[in-house]
Amino acid sequence: MEKGASEPDPSRQRNGLVGALYGEFTDTLNDRLRYSVSLTESALTVQRISSSPGRTKVVFSLADCVGCRAYRGPDGADAGAYFTAYFYPFKRRWMSAGVARQRVEQCFRVALVQDPLANLREAERWARAIRDASALQAPRRDGATYTEVRRPCRVMILVNPHSGRGQALQLFSGHVQGMLTEAAVPYTLVITEHQNHAREVVKKADLSQWDALVIMSGDGLLFEVINGLMERDDWQEAIQTPLGILPGGSGNALAASIHHYSQSPPAWNEELLLSCGFMLCKGLVGSLDLVSIHLASRQRLFSFLSLAWGFVADVDIESEKYRHVGAIRFLMGTLVRLASLKIYQGRLAYLPVREPSRHPKGGGVKTANPPATPQRLSLCSSLPCRLVPNASPNLNSRHNRNSANSNRNAITNTSNNAFTAKKADPPGDAGKRRAPADSLLAGLDQPVPEDWTVVEEEDFVLVLAIYQSHLAEDLWTAPGAAADDGVIHLFYVTAGISRPALLRLFLAMEKGAHLACGCPHLVYEKVKALRLEPISPQGMITVDGEMVEYGPVEAQVHPGLARLICG
Repeated sequence: MEKGASEPDPSRQRNGLVGALYGEFTDTLNDRLRYSVSLTESALTVQRISSSPGRTKVVFSLADCVGCRAYRGPDGADAGAYFTAYFYPFKRRWMSAGVARQRVEQCFRVALVQDPLANLREAERWARAIRDASALQAPRRDGATYTEVRRPCRVMILVNPHSGRGQALQLFSGHVQGMLTEAAVPYTLVITEHQNHAREVVKKADLSQWDALVIMSGDGLLFEVINGLMERDDWQEAIQTPLGILPGGSGNALAASIHHYSQSPPAWNEELLLSCGFMLCKGLVGSLDLVSIHLASRQRLFSFLSLAWGFVADVDIESEKYRHVGAIRFLMGTLVRLASLKIYQGRLAYLPVREPSRHPKGGGVKTANPPATPQRLSLCSSLPCRLVPNASPNLNSRHNRNSANSNRNAITNTSNNAFTAKKADPPGDAGKRRAPADSLLAGLDQPVPEDWTVVEEEDFVLVLAIYQSHLAEDLWTAPGAAADDGVIHLFYVTAGISRPALLRLFLAMEKGAHLACGCPHLVYEKVKALRLEPISPQGMITVDGEMVEYGPVEAQVHPGLARLICG
């Protein structure tokens, strides 16, 4: 709550606006209880009028307000009118430590005169003033640039009723529907019926009818929506439609990330849903990076979360059978996969972000590295995520490993090298869809550019490229990431790590502590583009938790290509 608000000035005109709005109203259930209410540009202050000393005062920050409405009472004989303001401040949890957003409703009865219409006009004046003031007090991160969703905001909400534990619709009706009503946000609910239904809907939709597209599901439905928008002829305008996410799945990585970006205390389950619903009602819009991914079959995808291969994919695929237990499925899948840990052979190259070298005292870790050799950091990580079953292998026989490791120039500059595949189409299709161009990528049939780093190791436990802070609600994978930092955060774990060490890293990731574990098998790089070529004949590659064809893949980040409702 905001502290130190000034006392209402008795010289001000009651129920009028002279520097601030001030009025005296009764309790909705007890006419004997009267309150003085004052509204400033940043707060609503409520104080009980009483002859007793030590009068209590409560100050509500308008940054926590989602809406206010005025209305007549149910009794036709009641000449009074009412206005109710809805707040979601951070309050201490009832059953555990910490704070979380909790709903608070403040309702007042206006009975200034015996004329019901005059009282209703006064209630509407207060409701309008509270709404207008709260719209200017949306929480904003320092240094972040926002626009706002147009008001009134017309929202299409796409719900996957089978996501997570199959409770998305119940969660929507139990938590989100009321918030949208309080915020006076009109919406149309679209319940998806099959895979790629959401993709088909947004490809054909008249987007001029919508101010935002909101997904109530896990991360897979947003993957469909983004790629549906990018497949439109008018993709440049379509991808500017603000996107919102409401967690209704098992992983909920993007929802956890935008909650983290809002600098709010950690939240899970219904608390996370309430936080994301609050951000949707406030309607602030920031930028979202997308990553363009090319597959060997010439297919091009757009990704908002991750590209994964190895242990991460194994965990998610094998944990599908535990989907009914919710997010804990990833822990169960991790334990199962650790029992039969696999090593994958492949080749990896990337274009590093060029950052100034820093030399911490005491010989600490450098944050930048020469282009020819990846910097091995004293970090550790496990990284389970949301992935799906595998396709058939399609690579040719393995190249000579020793020659690849001993001669970097042969890898990077020879046309007949490990990073070859069918020739991919130019970025995008014909006409308008040629953009955005992937200017950093050479094409899967060409050597990687000379300024790229080629990883010498060929035996991996996992490779994960992630562009958000979280890989699941309880997996804080890239602590330094932001939705619009223009960076792919590349992690890979090489062979030789023990099962207990990998488990420790996974558990440490719950608090983002894996980056200080001192694990010699994990490498972390900030990159702009990458290329991965599996050599092992069997395995999975996933994009945003969705299975794609197994084979060579390359990717490039496009900073701020999409727009995201965030806080």
